[in-house]
Amino acid sequence: MVRGRISRLSVRDVRFPTSLEGHGSDAMHTDPDYSAAYVILETDAEDGLKGYGLTFTLGKGTEVVVCAVNALAHHVLNTDLRDIIGDFRGFYRQLTSDGQLRWIGPEKGVVHLATAAVLNAIWDLWAKQEGKPLWKLLVDMDPRTLLSCIDFRYITDVLTEEEAYEILQKGQVGKKEREGQMLMQGYPAYTTSCAWLGYSDDKLRQLCTEALKDGWTRFKVKVGADLQDDIRRCRLIRNMIGPEKTLMMDANQRWDVPEAVEWMAKLAEFKPLWIEEPTSPDDILGHATIAKALVPLGVGVATGEQCHNRVIFKQLLQAKALQFLQIDSCRLGSVNENLSVLLMAKKFEIPVCPHAGGVGLCELVQHLIIFDFISVSASLKNRMCEYVDHLHEHFRYPVVIKKASYMPPQDAGYSTEMKEESVKKHQYPDGEVWKKLLAAKGN
Repeated sequence: MVRGRISRLSVRDVRFPTSLEGHGSDAMHTDPDYSAAYVILETDAEDGLKGYGLTFTLGKGTEVVVCAVNALAHHVLNTDLRDIIGDFRGFYRQLTSDGQLRWIGPEKGVVHLATAAVLNAIWDLWAKQEGKPLWKLLVDMDPRTLLSCIDFRYITDVLTEEEAYEILQKGQVGKKEREGQMLMQGYPAYTTSCAWLGYSDDKLRQLCTEALKDGWTRFKVKVGADLQDDIRRCRLIRNMIGPEKTLMMDANQRWDVPEAVEWMAKLAEFKPLWIEEPTSPDDILGHATIAKALVPLGVGVATGEQCHNRVIFKQLLQAKALQFLQIDSCRLGSVNENLSVLLMAKKFEIPVCPHAGGVGLCELVQHLIIFDFISVSASLKNRMCEYVDHLHEHFRYPVVIKKASYMPPQDAGYSTEMKEESVKKHQYPDGEVWKKLLAAKGN
């Protein structure tokens, strides 16, 4: 039973100094500090439940997202949760169509990241009030109710609400069996933790060895800064994991279109399943050109972690610009917009392999991909979810990985809640961790 008027919205700037050890480093982001704009919603309901939401950032700039959350707060405050859920499509559109704020979007950039944080908190609160993990809330939802959460504006030329309803109706067949399969076996994952660009060869060898012992069979390596270095590192990893295991590559938007084709022609000998973000995330036709050129090499194109919205995903699918679609739980407008992309991917029969890692992205996106398998795609072919082994200890309900698979969360909510002690310590710039670091820099 959904209840309560939202009486308070607070947002905090939480940053972790991951750049000190090179965690998260790639060809374009050499010194990221994994961070989050962290939203907390409180209601006047007697249950005392709170909704927690976040959006992922890389340190500097988090304060801008915090400002955007505060600018959106008036849409949420003093609103009855029943009214939001009762017309979730309308509420989503209200947030994304603010007459003044949409000018610095629309549905992209800082304002959209802030929208995701707010909506993630609402979904967390809804799931908690229903006493279900978010994936289960979605799986159990009537198809019409689920579709009422989605804004179909701008995508009806590719997916109408009726087509989406047919997909969900077909997904009802075998749903219970697939849910049982997930609870027993989990959703297959791949690891990015072994091969950040800033890691030494010794660290790379050590982490690969440990991952193989832990049963990992799918590995991703960062590439794009230096071709000879890439060849050496990819050879090292391929030799370590052997010819049967799956290797992916990620250029993090480093290359021009012709450069991407030339570079991958040199790296194709290591048999990568895909090259991720080979060029600008906004270059739909560039991705299509690269995808076409790499077909003879047996290499697919993956992208989506910095894809602005459902409209860009629509065009990537229309242009046959990707073979693997990567949703992100905080880049798009929360669950609402991700649902539309999952349904479009199903219509085009393109596998979804979510982006995760960062702060809380694994915790969030596991819910979406487990729902996708049970209710939408009904397939695990060429599908896996990214896993990065950083910062899970700061969450109250961290991910559970068994045999290189995500085990479905059992706690009610969206797994978004962080430990208060961790938030206090890492709040920027007044938390204990940052006071020490900033003082040391000052010296």
